[in-house]
Amino acid sequence: MPIKNRFAETHAEITAWRRHLHQYPEIQFDVHETAKFVEEKLRSFGITDITTGIGQTGVVAVIEGRQTTSGRTVGLRADMDALPIHEATGLPHASKIAGKMHACGHDGHTAMLLGAAQYLAETRNFDGRCVLIFQPAEEGGGGGNEMVKDGLMERWSINEVYGMHNMPGYPVGKFAIRKGALLAAADQFDIVIDGQGGHAAAPHEAVDTNLAAAHVVVALQSIAARNVDPVKQVVVSVCTLRSDTDSHNVLPQTVKLRGTVRTLDEDVRDLAEARLRDIVTHTAAAHQCRAEIDYERGYPVTVNHDAETDFAADVAETVTPDVWRDTPPIMAGEDFSYMLNARPGAYMMIGNGVEGATVHHPMYDFNDEAIPAGCSWFAEVVETRLKAS
Repeated sequence: MPIKNRFAETHAEITAWRRHLHQYPEIQFDVHETAKFVEEKLRSFGITDITTGIGQTGVVAVIEGRQTTSGRTVGLRADMDALPIHEATGLPHASKIAGKMHACGHDGHTAMLLGAAQYLAETRNFDGRCVLIFQPAEEGGGGGNEMVKDGLMERWSINEVYGMHNMPGYPVGKFAIRKGALLAAADQFDIVIDGQGGHAAAPHEAVDTNLAAAHVVVALQSIAARNVDPVKQVVVSVCTLRSDTDSHNVLPQTVKLRGTVRTLDEDVRDLAEARLRDIVTHTAAAHQCRAEIDYERGYPVTVNHDAETDFAADVAETVTPDVWRDTPPIMAGEDFSYMLNARPGAYMMIGNGVEGATVHHPMYDFNDEAIPAGCSWFAEVVETRLKAS
């Protein structure tokens, strides 16, 4: 079955929802107006079983099929939050809120799930229940984990769960997925190197924290180069390096480094953290400095379940033949991982176009041409898994 005719008919309407959301972005858990918009749309579709405030500001809605004899429930998830980025697109629907922008396409994800909800509420051509999950705070807040801890899976008896993310660089409407690790664990670290400040003209009377920090940055790359099996992925990135002075002739007392570690395997994750601690501590000491390390584990690896991945790909092929079943893993993180740790399911990527900016960029915009395919996939997941007799 190709893209459903209903989504061709409602494409302009769903696009208008998406562009409205794009103009009014909200950050992390502070998505009150977005959640209100979602709730109002769901009620306008005739959906009455709606719960707000799950995982602080999440929205959960239930659509029952014409039959519920299967006793099964499928969850569909979309994220709602934006990023603290100042938009530079100049588009008519650009963000109206300075310093906030839907630079990752969550406006598109929310709109596509709303479009699927409208169709499923109209037709109810399935046997069981569909649970719509609109999640806050994917961008660093762990909203997926908060919803799971709030009883998402148990309270709504969800048997399996599916989500979707747009993918710049892939043709519009192309689907891509893989079994196992799709997205990386995302950890972060803060390092403070302390020495002895002094005059730049007399370095022998000081303890140069800049020199120690520079050696730390270089040495950390040995984790990937010499510690981790070459066939396994790890990324260690120092993203910020800041001293307590901006003078031309002062050696700083302290230097602060911040960065991230990305892995696709829990054993590699453990190894990377242990090696980072050793390298930082001993490299600093070798330069007569002291180091404090704050290492925080973030989202776990996003692992697609085998059977559900095959199912998700099969469903995608009913929408388009352009489905990549073994896409390479991506080192970005995603808190849908918490939902996949709680229930079987799969996370699907959908093409956002081969041209244009990538996500987390001030020139990015979700490609509205992907909406019909995305809505069709969401709807087909429910109608196929909960096929009515």
